[in-house]
Amino acid sequence: MAEETKEEVAAETPDAPPPEAEVPKADSDKTTVVPPPAEEKPEKSKALAVVEKTPVPEPKKSTSGSHDRDVALAEVEKQKKLSFIRAWEDSEKTKAENKAQKKLSAIVAWENSKKAALEAKLRKIEEQLEKKKAEYAETMKNKVALLHKEAEEKRALVEAKRGEELLKAEEMAAKCRATGQTPKKAIGCF
Repeated sequence: MAEETKEEVAAETPDAPPPEAEVPKADSDKTTVVPPPAEEKPEKSKALAVVEKTPVPEPKKSTSGSHDRDVALAEVEKQKKLSFIRAWEDSEKTKAENKAQKKLSAIVAWENSKKAALEAKLRKIEEQLEKKKAEYAETMKNKVALLHKEAEEKRALVEAKRGEELLKAEEMAAKCRATGQTPKKAIGCF
């Protein structure tokens, strides 16, 4: 209030010479009077009020506001960096997954092609075995047929020999009957 009254008094008397300004000393709370600069003209100058200057703390709004703003900007920057890092990490993970999937699918394709090749080889071998089996079966049938043919020939020879021997025996018996002689050869079983 004291400041307001001094200012009001100074404002009411514009023609009055300006009062001396007081400036606080650093080492004490006492005020000292400092004369105004000589260059200023009293007519044009406004009246100055005597004001005691006390150290005024900076307003918390501006300080804390700019500090809060700086903190918020730093937090935004930090979040931005973290989101870039997360995006990079996700990208790298996706790349790794894609690379692994590509390699796995290549391995599966390789395995399938090798399996198909082996199965084809097995079928080829089975076909060859079937052909060989058919060939062996045919050769065996041919051998059986040859054996059967030889057996028939031998049977025919045996039958022919038997027939001859029977004829001989009948002729000899007839000759012996006609001459009344006994056969020279004895019967083998008696």
